[in-house]
Amino acid sequence: MTSAASPSGPSSAGTMPPSRENSPWVTGLVLFAGVIMMVNGVIDLFQGIVAVAQDDLIVTTPNYVFRWDVTAWGWIHIALGVVLAVVGIGVLRGMTWARYTGIAVAALSGIVNFLWLPYYPLWALVVLALDVFVIWALAVYRQD
Repeated sequence: MTSAASPSGPSSAGTMPPSRENSPWVTGLVLFAGVIMMVNGVIDLFQGIVAVAQDDLIVTTPNYVFRWDVTAWGWIHIALGVVLAVVGIGVLRGMTWARYTGIAVAALSGIVNFLWLPYYPLWALVVLALDVFVIWALAVYRQD
C-alpha cells in the first residue's frame, strides 16, 4: 500500500506542501539588516577618516601578527564603509543583487573586523556579531 503524492498536487491524504512565503519576522529582519549595513558603513567611513587623518589616535598592539599601518587600515575602512552603505541602500530598496552582494560584503566586513580586533576590540566584536546577523537575515529571505 503506497500513497505517493503527485508532483502537481497534494498527496492523497489531502495535505499541502509547506508554504514558501517569508514570515513577517524575516521581512522585518531583512529591513533591519539593510539599516545595520548602512549605519555600519557610515561608522566605518568615519573610523577610516580618523585613521587616515589622525592615526596617532588609534592605539596599536605591538606584537600582533596582522599589524599594518593604521593609515592603510583607514583606507580599508573607508572603502568598506562606502560599499556597505551602498549595498545597504540596495537591500532596503529590495534589489536581489544587493542581497547576494550584502552577504559577501558582510562576510568581508567580518574578516576585516576580526583583523581589526587589536585596535578596537569591543567595537570589532560588536560589528562581527552584527555581520553574522546580517548574513543570516539576508540568507533566509526568499524573493516572492
